Amino acid sequence: MVVLRPAGDIAAQQRDLVLLATGLMLLIIVPVIALTLLFAWKYRASNLQATYAPDWSHSNRIEMAVWGAPLAIILVLGAVTWTTSHTLDPYRPLSRLAPHRPIPAGVKPLEVDVVALDWKWLFIYPEQGVASVNELAAPVDRPIAFKITASSVMNAFYVPALAGQIYAMPGMQTQLNAVINQPGVYEGFSSNYSGAGFSGMKFKFKGLTPAEFDHWVAQAKAASPALTRADYLALARPSTDEPVRRFASVDPTLFLAVVNRCAAPGQVCKDQMKSPMPSSPMAVAMANRIRCAPTRRAPAQHAS
Repeated sequence: MVVLRPAGDIAAQQRDLVLLATGLMLLIIVPVIALTLLFAWKYRASNLQATYAPDWSHSNRIEMAVWGAPLAIILVLGAVTWTTSHTLDPYRPLSRLAPHRPIPAGVKPLEVDVVALDWKWLFIYPEQGVASVNELAAPVDRPIAFKITASSVMNAFYVPALAGQIYAMPGMQTQLNAVINQPGVYEGFSSNYSGAGFSGMKFKFKGLTPAEFDHWVAQAKAASPALTRADYLALARPSTDEPVRRFASVDPTLFLAVVNRCAAPGQVCKDQMKSPMPSSPMAVAMANRIRCAPTRRAPAQHAS
């Protein structure tokens, strides 16, 4: 029921889209089911009063109803889908906090870097300089800009009360822009199977007041160890049912190193790799074609 009673504006818009699409489809499904039952009853073998017309073959009015109503619904769904594909694009910065509530001038999104590990979640706060494991906190009514990746296998970051799921993939970075509008503690988890510890890959998302969020950050800085590269490599080892942990500081280059697959010493970062010089005209042509091809970002998905 969380999907139908979300606490964030993006999730609420996605819920409304699901309800609209379901309602439009029911405009066809309900009459078809009702007419099927009606015809089966009216034209039963024992009803001798029913009209018997074995040579009947066509009706313009029936054809108009059968084809016109679905076509109208498809046109409406197509227009809604095109519009919401842009307005609910997870990469698109938010334009509002809620209906009739624009984002106040000067408010910056809270940046959160998300790393899906085996089998736990690491959340890094670049602005605050802290990090946490299996605990995510954010102030209410402040946009959140997530950058998401994975350390080994594909996962999916999903907080149903906040927004739809977004895939987390090794060597790639996806994004999600969202906002939480109501204080509370919400469930978050991986919605993509990723191995033996998948069922325990859950975390708590805390929607806090600004003062509570500042206190949460202060607690992390006051009584937590630092997250170094060595600590990250130890944390990245497969483990299940990890307890909540916080880190008072974090290597500012860690997330970029995870995305580029070079968190361990001696590894060459993907963004620093050079392709070998092509040795034939065909290879040169292919290399030029690849370089000139438009860049495609990693696939992302809102799922309700």
